[in-house]
Amino acid sequence: MAVSTGRAPAAGGSAAGGRPGTPGRLRRALATHWYAWAMVAPVLVVMLVLIGWPLARGVYLSLTDATEANIGRTIGVNVIPATYEFIGLDNYLQILTSALFWDKLLWTVVWTAACVVLHYGIGLGLAVMLNRRLRLRSLYRVLLILPWAVPAFVAAFIWRYLYNSDYGVINGFLELAGLSGVGWLDDPVTAKLAVIAVNVWIGVPFMMVALLGGLQSIPAELYEAAEVDGAGPWQRFRAITLPGLRRVSSTVVLLGTIWTFNMFPIIFLVTRGGPGSETEILVTYAFRKAFTGVRDYSGSAAWGVLILAMLVVLAVGYRRTLRSQGDPW
Repeated sequence: MAVSTGRAPAAGGSAAGGRPGTPGRLRRALATHWYAWAMVAPVLVVMLVLIGWPLARGVYLSLTDATEANIGRTIGVNVIPATYEFIGLDNYLQILTSALFWDKLLWTVVWTAACVVLHYGIGLGLAVMLNRRLRLRSLYRVLLILPWAVPAFVAAFIWRYLYNSDYGVINGFLELAGLSGVGWLDDPVTAKLAVIAVNVWIGVPFMMVALLGGLQSIPAELYEAAEVDGAGPWQRFRAITLPGLRRVSSTVVLLGTIWTFNMFPIIFLVTRGGPGSETEILVTYAFRKAFTGVRDYSGSAAWGVLILAMLVVLAVGYRRTLRSQGDPW
């Protein structure tokens, strides 16, 4: 005699033994969180239109030989069809086997590492200073955050004027001190130091604000207990401050690395990539290929895809490293 258990079959399950509950779980998620899905849907559509389609188009162009000469265009009433062809990975092989790519990559890595280290070091020092009780502390915070509030292109033009060999303020101060002026943007070494200084001036306030927020989230009781135990300032900084800032630091360092790696306006507006092409990083060179001379759209797209791939690998590797060290981020 069959005994009923009183349990209804799982939603979406089948008598044939299919995976029970799967369609029902999706249905329940949509029914429960329909408002969240409705809010996210427009953003996803916009991202697909503004990011997804250009990215897919760029990847496709990188596999062709598209240039200004063979791409389709309309001139008045005349429609000129595209004649470029699919060439596979030839653009990538040409880039990766050229010495130019590795030279630009080396300078881009040096530029990124120098800027991020200085951003973090100076930002942390200022954050520690502003986290203490100081007179006019609010005024200092406002003044130190001003460089971040200035648009990058405005800051670039200001600094280009300051570096001017004939009329620049920096050389004016050197002449007042009895020293000869320096052609800051005329020599490869000084030009590289100049753009690093500009980017550090712009980027330090972000690090300072982020790290200051992290410092204020560390309980003051930890410092008081450490001081009672006889720990000195350096010991408290190493044992409490740095571990307390670990999550904030990991986030801002990754963001700073990505932003600096792709910092187009500073290089392009301060030095124009010069002298010659000594200060050009990967992203500015990709722009030059696409918009100067005979425009090489396929080559520029290939450079862009390689830049994106390197940043994705960097971000994934960085995240895995943090997870292996016990950071849930």
